[in-house]
Amino acid sequence: MSALVLVVEDDAGERSDLVEMISAFGFQVATAADGREALVKLASFPANAILTDLMMPRMGGVELLKELGVHGDRTPVIVLTAFGSIDRAISMVHDLKAFWFLEKPVQPGIMRALLERAIQQSRLVAEADRLNRQLSYRGVLGDMVGNSSPMKEVFALVRQVAPTTASVLITGESGTGKELVARAIHRLSPRSGGPFVAVNCAALPESLVESELFGHEKGAFTGAAARSVGCFEQAHNGTLLLDEIGEMPIATQAKLLRVIEESKVRRLGGANDIPVSVRVLAATNRSPEKAIQDKHLREDLYYRLNVFHVSLPPLRERREDIPSIAAALIGDLNQKHGCRVTHLSPEVLARFNASSWPGNVRELRNAIERAIIVAGKGEIQLQHLPGAVVPETPPSILPRNPPNEDVLTLRAGPEMQAVEEAYIKLVLRHTNNNKLRAAKVLGICVRTLHGKLRSFEGGKAQGAAAGD
Repeated sequence: MSALVLVVEDDAGERSDLVEMISAFGFQVATAADGREALVKLASFPANAILTDLMMPRMGGVELLKELGVHGDRTPVIVLTAFGSIDRAISMVHDLKAFWFLEKPVQPGIMRALLERAIQQSRLVAEADRLNRQLSYRGVLGDMVGNSSPMKEVFALVRQVAPTTASVLITGESGTGKELVARAIHRLSPRSGGPFVAVNCAALPESLVESELFGHEKGAFTGAAARSVGCFEQAHNGTLLLDEIGEMPIATQAKLLRVIEESKVRRLGGANDIPVSVRVLAATNRSPEKAIQDKHLREDLYYRLNVFHVSLPPLRERREDIPSIAAALIGDLNQKHGCRVTHLSPEVLARFNASSWPGNVRELRNAIERAIIVAGKGEIQLQHLPGAVVPETPPSILPRNPPNEDVLTLRAGPEMQAVEEAYIKLVLRHTNNNKLRAAKVLGICVRTLHGKLRSFEGGKAQGAAAGD
């Protein structure tokens, strides 16, 4: 991916010249007319380097450097000025942590060399942060995070069973990370160089389960226009995860047991058995014993799969892991969405610790992802959390919220369009009027958001005309 450079310059002509020069170097460029606009851009533009003028209206280069320092932003900054001095350069680089200081007019060769060094430093810092995060999570195994006693036990079981060929049954509530455990077992096993194939038995129509697992020959049934290789053949010399095994039809479970025991599979409509070497892992959010009792799981298949058992604890039973899980998620989701969130506020952490998390780590991830998109950078605060995590506030009358209020409160009575308009404007305020990020939070496309904003303005204009 091409490096991203933010150019901060109030003079339109000089800004245009800098954009042309930097683009010729092969870098992507965004622009801002002063420090304040630069800070807004940085909320949605993950720059690898910043090139800023020193003297600008509203907010100059010195104030911009100070603001970046306050927010812990370590993006390398190259400062340009027409009034240079050795003392000023030393002050900017040493005291304000600027990357370098250049006098105008800028020589393209020097500019390119400095930008390349700055971008390299930016990427090294990002990589160092990623490695430091990994080292700091003392209880990490693969993508799983935790240092609680229940998770230490899970990690120990995974390390113990991974090098073997034993089948493993992984149990736990939805969202606890059963597939992550399966992937960790695969990565630590002698089969790590082979494929890892996961199939969700609950998501397959009953008529297609056998075709998905075992494959089919052309013409085996109506619609079978070509040969299809099933999951067992796809996972040959690797690992197959059968997720939600208790949702598989009982008749298919009998055929599955035969394939596991004989290490051979026959495609639907086929005449020959095909040898397969597959390690089978299974997962379920049901109680296996209850599933057997309710005739959802064959007892003989259960004993064949349950050679080794790993039980995952729900998040409410390992709340001490929430800070490290959140830190890991923030690092990953910042990269996904181009945000610069640093941490949870103490109030948010307290709210997370008090939540029951019925959806477990998956629910926590969703809450943090939404909060990161809304916050954009800095600290996640209570107003950035989804309503499911933040309790309802006392009722009020729409739209009497002060402009700086962070929570939308209302009672029954206002028209739906007024409620929708107030909520959309609240989201826009929290995303610094970034419509792309606001549309993500609202779950709509940008075009739909623009259409709604136009309809709000149109409604006001009609109301004003009616009152004339």
